[in-house]
Order: sequence, then structure tokens, then C-alpha cells
Amino acid sequence: MFGRRRSGSSSRGEQALPAEAPGPELADDHDSSAVSQGLGRDGADGPVLGGGPWDSGDSYPEIPRVDLGSLVIPVAPDYDVQIVFAEQQGAWVTVRHGGSELQLQAFAAPKRDAIWDDVRTEIATEIAGAGGSSEEREGPFGAELQARVPAQPGMPASGFIPVRFVGVDGPRWFLRGLFSGPATTDPAAAAPLEALIREIVVVRGEHPMPPRDLLELRLPPEAAQALAEQQAAAAQQSGQQGGQEPGGPFNPFERGPEFTETR
Repeated sequence: MFGRRRSGSSSRGEQALPAEAPGPELADDHDSSAVSQGLGRDGADGPVLGGGPWDSGDSYPEIPRVDLGSLVIPVAPDYDVQIVFAEQQGAWVTVRHGGSELQLQAFAAPKRDAIWDDVRTEIATEIAGAGGSSEEREGPFGAELQARVPAQPGMPASGFIPVRFVGVDGPRWFLRGLFSGPATTDPAAAAPLEALIREIVVVRGEHPMPPRDLLELRLPPEAAQALAEQQAAAAQQSGQQGGQEPGGPFNPFERGPEFTETR
């Protein structure tokens, strides 16, 4: 659905991420590195329903958000945000609320042309090829896909689960969301995650990128430092036990301890 490309090196020793979007199947957190950050916003029940998602050049409401590079995500009680780095699927942001989950990715897009219509058709084709089904409907962000996909990718005999794809065409960027859990079919369960989407800020950057390249995600500096320290401690312990030598290069694709912060 999206061609594989690689982004350039990032700062602070972080490794560049493969820029390939997950297919229509639910992305799996196994064999990936994840960093969780608890969300907190004193005196508020959740993000307000704003007019976004916003471009970084817009004049948008100043509310608490966490900077994850190309996506600046609002923070609020009862929300859990996680960046998932997967070697074969690139990187995405997962937001959990209640029993529902929202996966988010931002891509470069042409300056003047929208791509959601084409992407939506491609997703529907892939779902049908995997043995699933989908139908287009109108939602709060415009046209979206309500789908049923195999519980195990490529294995229709495993049964089917409902998912929901939404897309937003912005100025030189495209934001895609994948809902699972109750938010797929229950408007009340979806409302908090939809409100969160409307307060996301997308940072496209001024550097040229081919359309459909995945925009880079990165950890907040304090989270990156904490994870690196945990990885270094794990490497040292492994070296003491006769494993690899401590002080080797940090590989974000090797699953390590999760870092959780509650604000």
C-alpha cells in the first residue's frame, strides 16, 4: 500500500526508522520496542473537541501535548500513549482509552493533491485480498472504511475482527488512524479518541520528501534517555552473564524494558 523508504538519521543517537506503513491487519507489538507514557491533564476529563487535526503552522489551542516528532499528541487522564518501533512495519503511535485502541501514522503528501481517496481504495483492495470485507461510510472526518479483517493476518479461518480506518488530508501531509475495540462500532467509545485526533498537531517539516514517505517519530528526550539507560543496564547485565559485551550499539528494534511516566 505504501512503498518502503528510509528516512535520514535522527539526532541524539536515535536510529532511523524504516518508513513502511502497516497493512490493513492490526499491527502487532511483538518483536518491537515500545515506550509507554501515561497521560495526565489536571482538572480535565479529556481533550476538547477542536477543529483539527492541526498543522504545525496553524494557530491551534495551547493545551498539554507530548512532542513525538511528526505527531504532537494531546495528553489527558485515562489515555495511554505508546510509540511502537517495528523493524518490518515502521513506527506508529498507539493511543489506548478504555478498551479501545487507536493507531496513528503521518505521511508526506503532495502539495496540492489529496491522497486519502486512493489510499482508502488500496486498503479496501488489500482487505478483500486477505479474505476480509469492508464498506465505505461517512464519519466525523469524512469518508472512512468500516472493515472486518482476519484475526490472524492472512488466515480467514482464524475468524474476523472489526476495525475502522479514518484519514485526514492536510497541507503536504496525510494522517491515518486505525480504530480497534469498542470504538470501531460504538460512537460513545469512539468519541474520546476522535476528540484526541482533533487536537493532534502534525509537524511536516520543510525538507522535501516523496509522497507517502512515513514522517519520523521520536521519543521525548527524557523518555529516550531513560530507555537508553535501561538498555545499557540490560546490556551490562547480559555481559556479566556471558552474553554480549556491554556498551554495544543501542538497537531500538530489540525489545527492551518499557518506560512509563505518569503526569
